[in-house]
Amino acid sequence: MTKTHTLQAAWRFVLIAILVVVPFASHSQNIPSAQVLSRVVQEAHAKFKDVNDGAPADYIPELAKVPAELFGVVIVTARGDVYTAGDVGYAFSIQSVSKPFTAALVMQDYGSAGVILEKIGVEPTGQKFNSILATQIIPQVSVNPLVNSGAIASVSLVKANNKIERFDRIMKFFERLAGDKLTVIEDVYQSEAATNQRNRAHGYILFASDRMYSDPMEAVDVYTRQCSIGVTAKQLAVMGATLANSGVNPITNKRVIESAYVPKTLALMMTAGFYNESGLWAYTAGLPAKTGVGGGIVAVVPGKMAIVGFSPRVNDAGNSVRAMKAIEYISDELGVNVFGSGR
Repeated sequence: MTKTHTLQAAWRFVLIAILVVVPFASHSQNIPSAQVLSRVVQEAHAKFKDVNDGAPADYIPELAKVPAELFGVVIVTARGDVYTAGDVGYAFSIQSVSKPFTAALVMQDYGSAGVILEKIGVEPTGQKFNSILATQIIPQVSVNPLVNSGAIASVSLVKANNKIERFDRIMKFFERLAGDKLTVIEDVYQSEAATNQRNRAHGYILFASDRMYSDPMEAVDVYTRQCSIGVTAKQLAVMGATLANSGVNPITNKRVIESAYVPKTLALMMTAGFYNESGLWAYTAGLPAKTGVGGGIVAVVPGKMAIVGFSPRVNDAGNSVRAMKAIEYISDELGVNVFGSGR
């Protein structure tokens, strides 16, 4: 058995454990009090605001211009209560945090979670988010919807007659999740479109192996624009809280995602939300989450809340250092690790 096959087998075991444990662990407690939630958000922000590890991502030139000292922390509960600290009103590019939401849209478009399994795959790669090797080592599928290759395939599966309609459907879906109007940060889009050669390579590799479901360069362009959508930490937390609330936006009280697709989306986030640090994240924070090189991280406590951290300082894996620390701290303080609090 190769190292790759061993890694995949291990992750299958982890996924089975998650599906067995999470439904019991996630609903074992009530939502903490307003006083407690406000306290932990303020503490997390104060505790990690001076951490200077990492730096803004520079492989997309426009991201390197984002002020490195920005830092915000938000909790939005499944009841719609909001708790904030720091820079929660700054609009940053959503980047890869967009991926699980598009995967949920694809499931709804086809009326089945099986479309992800059949057309894309769900296996973690153990590689970086933009790894071309990971796209090639599993010829049947594009690995999973939370790495770049799988995310581009996800975009190509969104039902539409052309790329304008496809992006419009994604944007409107995201706005329903956020309960707010969203816009594309055009400077980020232009910067990313000029430097996305690896993503174009992903598109052609997928097309060559019959794993692309629209014109490959159109899919890459829509994916690039999707990643350039601007969100605030608060808006992202509402998107996450919609997952925590079984697909119903807790602010608008409108259903956005069919409840059957929420556990599948969360399973993807747990096993692949942090790329080659997904195992570390499951071990330390124990929450389904998704990260992006724009500095945002959304974590979901099923049935209870979403926790968002935003800071542009990312590590070598592309994960925000301050946001990771803040969410880990809150998870530990509240005892919401889906595997158990360990206390």
